[in-house]
Amino acid sequence: MITSLPIRPRSAFDDLGFAGTVDALVAQTQELYRADGVPWVIGYSGGKDSTAVLQIVWQALQGLQPEQRTKPVHVISTDTLVENPVVAAWVTHSLEVMAEEAAAQGLPLTPHRLTPTVTDTFWVNLIGRGYPAPRPKFRWCTERLKIKPSNAFIRDMVRSHGEAILVLGTRKAESSGRHARMAALESRRVRDLLSPNDSLPNCLVYSPVENWSNDDVWTFLMQTPNPWGYSNKELLTMYQGASPDGECPLVVDASTPSCGDSRFGCWTCTLVEKDKSMSAMIQNDEEKEWMLPLLELRNELDVADDRHLRDFRRMNGSVQLFHDKTIPGPYKQSAREDWLRRLLEAQAWIRENGPDYVRSLDLITTAELEEIRRIWVVDKHEFEDHLPGIYEAAIGAPYPGKLLDEHLPLGADMISSLQEVVGEDRLHFELVRELLDIEQRHRSQVRRAGLFESLEKALRKGFYDDEADATMRAQKRKAALERVPAEHDRSPDPLDLADGYARPTATAGPTS
Repeated sequence: MITSLPIRPRSAFDDLGFAGTVDALVAQTQELYRADGVPWVIGYSGGKDSTAVLQIVWQALQGLQPEQRTKPVHVISTDTLVENPVVAAWVTHSLEVMAEEAAAQGLPLTPHRLTPTVTDTFWVNLIGRGYPAPRPKFRWCTERLKIKPSNAFIRDMVRSHGEAILVLGTRKAESSGRHARMAALESRRVRDLLSPNDSLPNCLVYSPVENWSNDDVWTFLMQTPNPWGYSNKELLTMYQGASPDGECPLVVDASTPSCGDSRFGCWTCTLVEKDKSMSAMIQNDEEKEWMLPLLELRNELDVADDRHLRDFRRMNGSVQLFHDKTIPGPYKQSAREDWLRRLLEAQAWIRENGPDYVRSLDLITTAELEEIRRIWVVDKHEFEDHLPGIYEAAIGAPYPGKLLDEHLPLGADMISSLQEVVGEDRLHFELVRELLDIEQRHRSQVRRAGLFESLEKALRKGFYDDEADATMRAQKRKAALERVPAEHDRSPDPLDLADGYARPTATAGPTS
């Protein structure tokens, strides 16, 4: 019986050989660098593709005479503040070593660690504002955590120099979708090897390894010493540890999976069905078992039906229906406080039981805690101010934030009395609490501008007896709307709709 051997995938090194291909790519990069005075910005995640690209650029700069290194090269790495801690530590140390070595070698290369603004961070939005855990149809995290920090840096470069060239490790072999997008941009190139960027005007993209396969990348990294002195073998080990089967082959046949399928990212990510990389790290390495609280918390965030954790009203207080059921809004106060408690308890446990490099790990920063506290007390009128107590109970140390008393109209005794009066009636407790807070804020104003509007908004939001009452009123409104022309229907806020649920059929208010 004759069996056919698997066909070896084509390699980028087939035509010129490994050394010839790398030398040609370095020479091409040098030519592009010297062609103009436009600064370069290299996207660096610490993963295999961005490491390969940075090595090529580094080698190109090394091969130029000092007087030819005429323009800056910026290396940007975006830390979402919820990155896998192992990867985050790797990247942070890499940037430090990179800065020292670039200065020692006289290269015009500067690394930058970018982070989202405190109002855009994952925990401020989830625990503070109550945004539900991200879903494919409500992917609120990507723009805030990753895109905005890097785009802000690039736009600054464009404003300062008129143009910028992005150097990225994107490859056509990553996926069919990526191949199609890159091919479309390639057809619109205005200069050799430089593609346009649709979201960033006056910004061109150079992708040195766009035609490489996963195995080409690993072959390059294993055969080429890292020029800033970091260990590519340790990078391979990290990928290997994140592979579910614990294997990470470099030379493979058509039936062998590549190590390139390992994906690192935010440990809180609920956009994937399962965090395979973190699970594999814990499974393959006993020293990574300290990450178990992170995996457990991530899995608790990723529940199919979280209606019991969320308010039946939308962020703006309105009630909307889909198939005669209310579309849930933000997390309730109790759920947000519980998420914070679990997060801080995980942080305390990791600091106590983890290796040395996570003994000072902050899963959430003091600045984020302060912004969450401000949102709770000021924006959401939750003047019980539970955050310092939650922190102290979980961490076992005094809360490091500021004193906050300007938005606390009632003392603890009065809050307790109010809760006794309303009993289990959460909605009416929240209504009275908000009305008292609004009155307190306007008391010191000479002109109480906006007082009645604020009171009316609070009354509209707290009008309902319970969810059943709100549902009944929304259904009545829906029936009424079906009897009037469509143009009389009020269009809801797009942000209120985009949380993974379909467009509502009706919006209810106290006038229903």
